[in-house]
Parts: sequence; structure tokens; C-alpha cells
Amino acid sequence: MQIGFNLNLKQTQKLVMTPGLCQAINVLQLTSLELSTFIEKQLEENPLLELREEEEGDGEFGFGDKPEHEEKEKQDNELNWEEYFEEFAPGGRNNQNNHQDNWQGQQENSYERFLSKTPTLCEHLLSQLNLTQCCHKDRLIGEYLIGNIDNNGYLRVSLTEAAGQLHVDYSEVARILTLIQSFEPMGVGARDLQECLLIQIKQLDMKNELIIKLIRDHLKDLAKGRLIGISNKLGVTIHELQAAADLLKTLDPKPGRNFTCINDTCYIVPDVVLEKVGSEYIILVNDTDVPRIRINSTYRSALSKDKNADAGTRHFVESKLNAAVWLIRSIEQRRMTLYKVAKCLVGLQREFLDHGIKYLKPLNLRTVADIVGVHESTVSRATSNKYIQTPRGVFEMKFFFSTGLNNTAGTTTSADSIKIILQEIIAAEDKKYPINDQKIVELLRQKGVIISRRTVAKYRDELGIPSIQIRKRY
Repeated sequence: MQIGFNLNLKQTQKLVMTPGLCQAINVLQLTSLELSTFIEKQLEENPLLELREEEEGDGEFGFGDKPEHEEKEKQDNELNWEEYFEEFAPGGRNNQNNHQDNWQGQQENSYERFLSKTPTLCEHLLSQLNLTQCCHKDRLIGEYLIGNIDNNGYLRVSLTEAAGQLHVDYSEVARILTLIQSFEPMGVGARDLQECLLIQIKQLDMKNELIIKLIRDHLKDLAKGRLIGISNKLGVTIHELQAAADLLKTLDPKPGRNFTCINDTCYIVPDVVLEKVGSEYIILVNDTDVPRIRINSTYRSALSKDKNADAGTRHFVESKLNAAVWLIRSIEQRRMTLYKVAKCLVGLQREFLDHGIKYLKPLNLRTVADIVGVHESTVSRATSNKYIQTPRGVFEMKFFFSTGLNNTAGTTTSADSIKIILQEIIAAEDKKYPINDQKIVELLRQKGVIISRRTVAKYRDELGIPSIQIRKRY
């Protein structure tokens, strides 16, 4: 056997991740806000890119001519200054009316009537602390305690630790905490759930010994619906206990949750807008806030005309030109891909858009990818972290990809529609005799849905529906 080296020429096809392809993939998975930021960064780095402004046409009247209706409108809008000064001069006919309404107008247009943002819980508590008549030392203690109250309104530092950090007596910290617990919202500054509820009971002046006993000794059993056992221990009727429990549910276990947080998301900008015109749905890719870019004509003409430029300069301009062209192509490809995927989703989920969530169909990425003619990963990137505004509301595009269960008709029913049916069944039940999970399985099978008891319990937990023991009314 002879060992040697040979040269062979072979032609193969393979996918190479070029920089342009990587950029197209990254641009596709960006949201509208992220794409705007990305384009602004590219405008700073690439001198061949520039913003494309809307060009105003000359119109049919040319540069020097103006339409007659514009001239007439201009004359109508011109102000007669002589008449104005006569009316508003001292002693004029409008002067007496103006000084009467001057104070009211100032109050309506005062800057103090506007807020730049809603206050946080910490700001709300500090404003109340500043209104109290306390010394500088007490104010410092109060600011320290308020700074250690979380977003739910609970104090997350012990009084012993606070006294050690501030080098003050324990009694002083306890006194200031009592002051803070009298602030709004009711129950703020508590160290646990029991103290939070007791503070609210005190401020509401509820003189009900049964509720106080429930808060101090039986909260866990009450949360699990063990009313019969509690009634036997306390020696009260089940109806009295249930009335006290209903009153207890009106209290707020998280008094600080109604205030804003620094990292709260206040709004969602949809990437696709779906409008219904007649019986048809019109799809609009929401890129109005995305900057329009184009290639700078000065650099492009200089590159084509100046043949004697040095190699380094020419290579730099050519590389930036290629990057600019790829970026513009990637943005346009993103827009077309989003449009095609949204159009496919609208066609497949037309019944949901017409009739509601009960008609949402099970759908996976492969089905959409086959219809659009792209890979599954492309559909996943196109729908990831993106939202669509529909006549039914604003949904994440991933919402339309729902799992399903088999039904007696040989097809599948989406999990979201099953959850809606589950909610309707429990809402219509007799609260004195609530339906257990096995009975729900039988009712769903009567509607043609094949489901197990474990899946019913899973969906019920996801919907926040308590168990039969907690739902039961006496």
C-alpha cells in the first residue's frame, strides 16, 4: 500500500454566517424601539448613512406662485393690531372683564397643577413625614425607615438593626415607626402580614374580636379554607366565621402595590397594527418612529468619480458603503418578514379575531414557517418580544402560538380556549356545592375536549382559581 498526497477539486454547498447575514438576523429580532436605537448608533459610526427627510414637492403652482386659497387664508389669519390695542388698552371694553378672570385663569394654567410623574411609595411617605411636627433627629430616623420599606409597603429592617445603624435608642425608632404606620396607605410600615392587617383594623375602627382572633391565630388555616375546624376552636357558627372572613378579605395585604415603581413599564409600542376595514383586516408594520436612512450622495459620487484616491481611503469608503447597503436591506427584509408572518397569523387565526379567544386555534412555528416559506428560527425571531395591536386588544405575537388538546372531533382545541371554558364552568357553579376537578373533566368531555384531571388542576392554578375547599360557601 502506497501512501501519498493528492490534490482534488470538489464543489460543495454550505451556509456561511457572513457579517451581513448576522446583521440581518440581529435586525430581525429587534423591536421597533430597539431598532430605532440601533439605527441611531449606526448613523454615528457610518459616515455614508444619513437621515432621509420627507421632501416637499413644488406643487402645481411652482416655486413663486401660491394658491389663491392660501393667500385668502393668510389675510384672514392676520391680526388687526390697532383694533387689538384699542380693546385691551386701559379703560377698554375688554379690560374690565380681563382683570376679573385673571386670577381664575392663572389658577387653571398654573404649573403647580401638573405632575411630571406619579409619586412612588417612598416619595408619598416622605411628603407625609415632612408635614409632621418632628425634630431633625426624628426626621432622619423616619427617612431611614422609609428607605427600607419595599414596594409592597413592608419594613425590611429590624428595629434593633435600625437603632444600631443610627446610634439611637430602640424606643425612639419604635416611636417613629408607629408614626409612619399612621400614614397613608393604611397598613404601610408593617413587618409582617399580621401586623399589616391589624394596623388596618385599628385605623378603620373595626371593633370585631373575631376578626382580630382570626388575624392573630388562624390566618394559615383560613387561607386553606378550614372554616369548620376554626369554628370548632373558636366556638362560633360557620356563618359568623364566614362573614368575618369576607370582611377580612376587604383589607389590602400589600398596601404599597398601588404606587408606581422606578422600573415599571408604562406602555407597549406595537410592532404590527391590525385594523379591520369592512370585512377585511389591514396589516400595517409600525415603523413610523424608526428613522428613515439613505446613503450619502456626496460620498457615493466621490467614490465613483475620484479614480485616483489612495487605496486606504477607497477601501474605507467601500467598506462603509457595503455596510450601509446591508443595513438598509436588513431593515427592509425585517419589515417584509414581519408583514408576511403577521398576514399568515391573521389568516390562520381569523375566527379568533372575529369571535374571541374561545376560537383561538392551536398553532406551532413549523406551520407558519411552511406557509411563509422560511425557517422556523426565522419565525421565532420575527415574533420574539414583539406585539401586535388588534381590534381584540394588544397581544404578544407569541400568544397566537398556542398548544392544544385533542377533542372528540379528531382535531385539537387550544389551551387558552379551554381555560376560558373552565372559567365559565366555575363561574356558573353553585357556591354551596362547588364542582371538583373530576366533575370539570366530565363537563369538558361533554363539550368534546379530552382532558385529564391533572391538567384541569394545572389550568386552574394558572388562572388563580382556588380549590373546591376554599371556593365553598356555607
